[in-house]
Amino acid sequence: MDIILYILAGASVGLAVGITGVGGGSLMTPLLLLFGFPAHIAIGTDLAYASITKAGGVLVHRKNNTIRMRVVFLLAIGSIPASLITIFVLKNYFSSPEHYTRILTNSLGVMLIITGLVVMLKQRLQQHVEMKPGRLQLWANRNAGPLTVVMGVILGALVTLSSVGAGAFAAAALLLLYPLLPSVHVIGTDLAHAVPLTLIAGLGHIYLGNVDFSLLGSLLIGSLPAIYVGTKLGAKLPEKVIRPLLASVLLVLGVKYAFF
Repeated sequence: MDIILYILAGASVGLAVGITGVGGGSLMTPLLLLFGFPAHIAIGTDLAYASITKAGGVLVHRKNNTIRMRVVFLLAIGSIPASLITIFVLKNYFSSPEHYTRILTNSLGVMLIITGLVVMLKQRLQQHVEMKPGRLQLWANRNAGPLTVVMGVILGALVTLSSVGAGAFAAAALLLLYPLLPSVHVIGTDLAHAVPLTLIAGLGHIYLGNVDFSLLGSLLIGSLPAIYVGTKLGAKLPEKVIRPLLASVLLVLGVKYAFF
């Protein structure tokens, strides 16, 4: 019965990801915590899950030539070492997963709040980027290369700790740093970076013993077909209703895990 429940959970998250485009980590990790899984298992398993589910999207974007490999490389210069260092610290400075549980849940809460705000303010962010940029925006654009590496470092650490952020948060950062980049290229570039990052972070959590492989298999069975169905449904559902509702849920969950 548990396997059926996890398959249904994977299907529900896959459907939501397909409809909203919001990364599965924002939805899957809180759901696994609700099921009673420890934070380290929920986050580690979700990272392994994310590296597999995102790979299919990268293949589509690669075929359509909507990936900016230079930007992916700059992000990875920062994120991959940061992820490895984070795993090293968790392994060598804590005697058991229970001792870093609070760090994981606080990181999860912060990233859920940021993701919820990004989802809620997405249109305003796009409008701001399209308007005449201010001094800060111009400075960020002139220094986009180094800032992309810094953003990669932040993402590498926080995604490894929370499994959240490789989607909406990273896309928002790219939109601000590269305002002339078409939206489809932002999505493709974000996905292309998310796959190696979640793969490295997921392997790190496997090394730490934080991945439940039977749970992972069940989630994949449910989610992979559901993502396709959700993508088809997403074009027909009112975004003005879905996004505020999703953002509200993420903000409430974020406050719960960040502060309580």
